[in-house]
Amino acid sequence: MIITIDGPAAAGKGTLAASLAKRYRLTYFDTGMVYRAVGLQMLLENCPLEDKISAENFAKQLTFQRMMELSKNPNFRSLEGSHAASAVAAIPPVRAALLKMQQDFSKKPVFADGTPADGAIYDGRDTGTVICPDADIKFFITATPEVRAMRRFKEYEQKGQASSFEEVLEQTIARDKNDFARESSQPAKDAVIIDTSDFSIEQVFEKVCEIIDQRQKTLEK
Repeated sequence: MIITIDGPAAAGKGTLAASLAKRYRLTYFDTGMVYRAVGLQMLLENCPLEDKISAENFAKQLTFQRMMELSKNPNFRSLEGSHAASAVAAIPPVRAALLKMQQDFSKKPVFADGTPADGAIYDGRDTGTVICPDADIKFFITATPEVRAMRRFKEYEQKGQASSFEEVLEQTIARDKNDFARESSQPAKDAVIIDTSDFSIEQVFEKVCEIIDQRQKTLEK
């Protein structure tokens, strides 16, 4: 079973996807990690970030297991790692290779240790429209810009990162404008759209589980 969790930033996709993966014993694929993995590999191999050939080769060789190994590196989510991820993400052949990697994974999903999985939860943008257009169940998780900005603002506060709510809201609105300018970032036509603005993560989780359980019964018939 392949399930996609799409939606704008700070809508709650990651928390929901991770919880669903545990509930249904499926592997969890955070699609944003693929570019970080290639970027970090470039840094570890001391390759200039503008070296497009090396970046493409790393992208073609990337496996889910290797990505999970790299995710344990302290630089995976560091500022340096983020910069490297952005640099390789701008290279078309890298994007093509990683798209293929993500699509192929849905045909033979495995857990981080390489053991076969009965399916996967894909978390990220365009998962239901581009990466897994034939997914068994698709969700598009959203919330108002104000609610999402407040969630992100509180995250920054907990991490001790200086910012103001107004700045975060402005960034959220700007990112939405850029994201939704792409047709692929719109909800898939067959996606279940859930607005989390007025619900807790627990309430959203239970609602999504009800939908999945019902869909499973339909698929089994």
